[in-house]
Amino acid sequence: MGRLVIVSNRVADPRKAASGGLAVAVGQALEATGGLWFGWSGKIVEDGTPGEGDLHLQTAGKVQLATVDLSREDHDSYYLGYSNGVLWPVFHYRLDLADFDAGYIGGYRRVNQMMAHKLASLLRPDDIIWVHDYHMIPLAAELRAMGCQQRMGFFLHIPLPPPLILAAVPEHDWLMRSLFAYDLVGFQSEADVAHFSRYVGTETGADILGEHEFRAFGKTLQVQAFPIGIDVDEFTQLGEAPEAQEMYTQIRGEYSRRRLLLGVERMDYSKGLPQRLKAFRQLLQAYPENLGSATLIQIAAPSRESVDAYAALRQELESLCGAINGNFGELDWMPVRYIHRNVARKRLPGLYRAASVALVTPLRDGMNLVAKEFVAAQDPDDPGVLVLSRFAGAAEQMHEALLVNPYDTTRTAETIQRALQMPLEERQRRHQALLGGIRAHDVHWWRKRFLDALAAVPAP
Repeated sequence: MGRLVIVSNRVADPRKAASGGLAVAVGQALEATGGLWFGWSGKIVEDGTPGEGDLHLQTAGKVQLATVDLSREDHDSYYLGYSNGVLWPVFHYRLDLADFDAGYIGGYRRVNQMMAHKLASLLRPDDIIWVHDYHMIPLAAELRAMGCQQRMGFFLHIPLPPPLILAAVPEHDWLMRSLFAYDLVGFQSEADVAHFSRYVGTETGADILGEHEFRAFGKTLQVQAFPIGIDVDEFTQLGEAPEAQEMYTQIRGEYSRRRLLLGVERMDYSKGLPQRLKAFRQLLQAYPENLGSATLIQIAAPSRESVDAYAALRQELESLCGAINGNFGELDWMPVRYIHRNVARKRLPGLYRAASVALVTPLRDGMNLVAKEFVAAQDPDDPGVLVLSRFAGAAEQMHEALLVNPYDTTRTAETIQRALQMPLEERQRRHQALLGGIRAHDVHWWRKRFLDALAAVPAP
């Protein structure tokens, strides 16, 4: 196999700890194989020319990092506009939050064309190109138009919505047609594969050649589910480090008389944070034995704070937390501790381990690696319980979690109560099964399975 070339919107030094699922998984993939990681530098050139950007090269261990700057106009249309103002909300089923009228698609196309031109100059004939996520969907089509014949795969880290929702995207037909420039397309879940199959069958008239093979626009495309995992051993070692141990000791000492519930995510409307807080409020109302005992630590790391929908979400969360604490709190007990800042990844295992229950209840999520990290961090002799949304991609794998519908706050509260009262033997049994699953399907399995599938695609 030739050199591995990773393409994603953002690039990170794979030698440094990262918090995002894509950064962790891709960084570990490149550390194992070496290669090139290409994407946006994160720099915005205020007076830059649209469609142009400086290319920067540096070396990080076995990996070459290649990044391109964006002009302000390109950033606002490609990144803020089409990627995060249209594709992100629609792919998470939130048509009401999508900005369809601003004409951002021109910037999205322009940046993908520029990125293709910059990348093409760095490619070798035998490279294996692996493109990641919704920012770069048309990249292979641009590279093919330039004559690039390398094997190319694409992986979507976020959900793919059903055909009728996807069809709301302006020029959705062009967007989905561009996927046929790849040799292999990977999704997080079988549900996403089913949505793709239904879309191409109804909207493009593609021939469905088999369970994972489609033909349209003169091209045959392989499509499969590749659920992403974590590096279980690496995360376990992180939990044994001083920072995690210190966090565990601190939290257990401070909350020695409490039962801790924990939520950890970015501030995002897809994560179901208001619904989670309402379910916790219902728990306190319906099961008063939790008063003075159950404490929810909710970490919501800052994200896209300039976007109106996120500012409104933060205001709603702060209002809910204040109301719950005001209505139920005592002088020596506050039911909710809301933290709107990042927590260092090296401290997270200690926080996970100290929690009796993890609440991972997104309204829609491609996978959700917090669920897997929580399982990896637990003491197998006295593990916590995972409460998981059925609408997270992880629910297809993690059957031994307590699955909930986050929109149903009453039933979610009932499930949280069940988690708090679960006998030790059942907790151990569920944890053992969950841990076995995430070990068998870890990040190394994910990388190998995708790249092996890409290598196995017949040559055109």
